[in-house]
Amino acid sequence: MSESTLADVLRSSGSAVDLLRSRGGGWAGFPNVPDEHTHWIEEQRAWAETCSLADQSHHMVDYWVEGPDAIDLFADLGVNAFDGFEPGTAKQFVVANPDGYFIGDGILLYLDRERLALVGPPQTSNWVQYHVETGDYDVRTERDETSGVRDGPPANYRYQLQGPNAVDLMAEVTDHPLPDLDFFHFDDVSIDGREVTLLRHGMAGEAGFEFWGPWEDSEAIRSTILEAGEERGIRRLGARSYGSSAVVSGWVGMPLPAVYDSDAMAGYREWLSARSLEAHYSIAGSLDADDVTDYYVTPIELGYERLIDFDHDFVGREALAAEAEAPSRTLVTLEWADEDVVDVFASLFEDEPAKFLDLPVPWRSTSHHDAVRDGDDPVGTSMWAAYTYNERTVISLAVVDRAVADPGTELTLVWGEPDGRRNPAVERHSRTEISTTVAPVPYTTDNR
Repeated sequence: MSESTLADVLRSSGSAVDLLRSRGGGWAGFPNVPDEHTHWIEEQRAWAETCSLADQSHHMVDYWVEGPDAIDLFADLGVNAFDGFEPGTAKQFVVANPDGYFIGDGILLYLDRERLALVGPPQTSNWVQYHVETGDYDVRTERDETSGVRDGPPANYRYQLQGPNAVDLMAEVTDHPLPDLDFFHFDDVSIDGREVTLLRHGMAGEAGFEFWGPWEDSEAIRSTILEAGEERGIRRLGARSYGSSAVVSGWVGMPLPAVYDSDAMAGYREWLSARSLEAHYSIAGSLDADDVTDYYVTPIELGYERLIDFDHDFVGREALAAEAEAPSRTLVTLEWADEDVVDVFASLFEDEPAKFLDLPVPWRSTSHHDAVRDGDDPVGTSMWAAYTYNERTVISLAVVDRAVADPGTELTLVWGEPDGRRNPAVERHSRTEISTTVAPVPYTTDNR
């Protein structure tokens, strides 16, 4: 039988966990963006010391929804509040399944009356489109896939400028005075006579903007920014440095979407294509569990409790309301002990080395899960990790029991794959333990 849906793919495997563990790699990185433009260390330094330019044109889906029910559609699915949401504003849109587990997020932009755009990984817009097609919403949708899937260039370029010099640089290149935008507000400006939409944003704790316009303007706009930024120390971010910025910012990218189990999600699994990202996810790391829900997280655990509006009905509301009364886990940063990281590299010269720690981002799967312990007791899961040159340390984002979440708490991270369940993209190695210390999220001071 040919596999046409995610449900078909799951039926052909022993279990969801076996399927996700058997996938080699699964992390496609950032298509059409080189790993480095100069050197990833210099690129990391730029966002903290001068300014950096990232190309986001290729790895995210642009999804437009227009019609009288557009706001109702997003409000029925998103955990967010929508009171006061007006054209010219944006929000981090978060969706959960009926059991309250996280499916995905993205940036929702209110473009005009009855017209919105969702920008982000495909899991979120897939969930929305499913409800468009199976629900009763008077909307029209349009979708521009990632460059890893789409033929030809994207509809829009999308760049991110950030760092201490970012605001002054943007003020220099715009044709008219730079609008005074609050965080997550956007407006149209022009650069060299070309219309650009400017969103006040930033990553890695530094001030900045995301901005976009028609793809045919991409090269001209990029050249203008780079030429004007040369004296301000601008650097272009490659995939390696750009990928590490999310960890510093406290954003967990690509958690396993909670779509692989439960009867309530059966219709969605039958709808999702076998070519979808969800059907090609992979997991790796030392967490060894047979139940796929052990790899799930909730919006509350990811630190999104502040975004949840329980005064409106949405998918997953009942489960998240119950969790909010007595939440058990929360998001923290883990600082890895320098000496243990050094030992991991030193083990390369031994007979049974530890799992290789690639810098700055040691990813070998779409979704990563390392077991975290307090002594012998399991207390959570470490997910995205990165080395940050600006702080000279390896850190990771982890969901841990609230009882051990205070900054300064010492925990142990198990580094390496479970016996007999190694992801094919991971080399043979011996497991080891890394001492960690709980730190705040975000890890650095937020200067946005």
